[in-house]
Amino acid sequence: MPKSAPMYVVRRAMMSDLPTLHKLSKMVHFINLPPDQEIISDKIRNSRKSFQRAAGDAKTVHKPKGASAGGGLSEKTAMADIFMFVIEEVSSEGCIGTSQLVSQMGGVGHPNVCLKLETREKYANDLKVGTRHTVARVHLDESGPTELGGLILQPSFRGHKMKLGRFVALIRFHFIGLHRKMFRPTVLAELMAPITSNGKSLVWDTLGHRFIPLSYEEADRFCQYSREFMTELMPEGDIHLSLLPPAARAQFGEVGPETLPARRMLENLGFEYEGFVDPFDGGPYVTATTDEIELVKDTFHATLGATIKHEQTDQVGIVSVLSNDGDFRAVQTAFQVDRSGKLRLTSEAMMALHADSGVEAGCTPMRVPVESGKAKKPAKKSASKKAASSKSAKTTKKVTKKAAKKTAKKTGKKKTAKRTAQRTSKKA
Repeated sequence: MPKSAPMYVVRRAMMSDLPTLHKLSKMVHFINLPPDQEIISDKIRNSRKSFQRAAGDAKTVHKPKGASAGGGLSEKTAMADIFMFVIEEVSSEGCIGTSQLVSQMGGVGHPNVCLKLETREKYANDLKVGTRHTVARVHLDESGPTELGGLILQPSFRGHKMKLGRFVALIRFHFIGLHRKMFRPTVLAELMAPITSNGKSLVWDTLGHRFIPLSYEEADRFCQYSREFMTELMPEGDIHLSLLPPAARAQFGEVGPETLPARRMLENLGFEYEGFVDPFDGGPYVTATTDEIELVKDTFHATLGATIKHEQTDQVGIVSVLSNDGDFRAVQTAFQVDRSGKLRLTSEAMMALHADSGVEAGCTPMRVPVESGKAKKPAKKSASKKAASSKSAKTTKKVTKKAAKKTAKKTGKKKTAKRTAQRTSKKA
């Protein structure tokens, strides 16, 4: 595991990131990161205000008035705090990935639209035959959960030894833990269903498109401005999925291969799928109780102390600072909590955070691809194994040499005896 200075930092998104974020948005089909520079610009601006509100020690979820009941995603996002994170290389300051956190998505009078999958059982007495069918119903959710979204990393950085995708994903739970009162009792993640390489959805083509005369891309984009068309045009009762092709039915509640690691990560954190899916592509909605998420529970505030050497650190995790002006920075690093409760970091980590001692920081102790100074070093074990193996090899060599000498002596005696016998035979 690396011990060197942090090379990657998660910070708030800035307007200078817009070109990169726009490029990233074209790589995926995320409804909360559409390939629209104007919408992304609005998100960056709203994010800036939200970070400033957090820096001011906000105690409540932000709920401005005036949004319409059928408002689109952009309107619902503007109703709440949105935090847009980016991950960058410290040396280049170039954005290589992003993730989002929305404090409350919708609420009473501003429902989120999804499909609820249920099972219907029927039985015919005369035939003595029973059947089970999965049906989908339009569901309006007014609970207003906190929502995760917009997670994407540049392809060239996927599979990186520093687990950068995991870092920019988990930073959201770290932030919730630090500012718990700004977020809702439930956290929701809408996961991406399988999508074809040309951006089409089999579920949409075989179901949604039959009721809404738009392409998947058009419907997805129009959602930014209004969602009323979904409730107006979709059927009110049961939609029997048995009428769809088997390939389309199989995609409900499933994710594409690129989303599978994110789903596993969330499930490991306690998120569960309860039969709610996206009305467009059938992707699963997974939820967790905010106060039961371990990373949220384990996060704490502490004052930064004087710097220490790496050898003195004894824990690892995510450490962040949030300035009075709302500038947020976080690193994966080794640290130590001293007897007075102060958080001690290396000078390299402090530099990456742009922080000085005495500043308040946030910390989430957790497994990260960084080694603490007092971690057990398996290298010694392997060295001792090497020594033992070398010793064993020497012993074997000695034994082999001795055996070779004995064999040589015996062979010599036999040859001498043979010559003597030949001479005696000649004399005779």
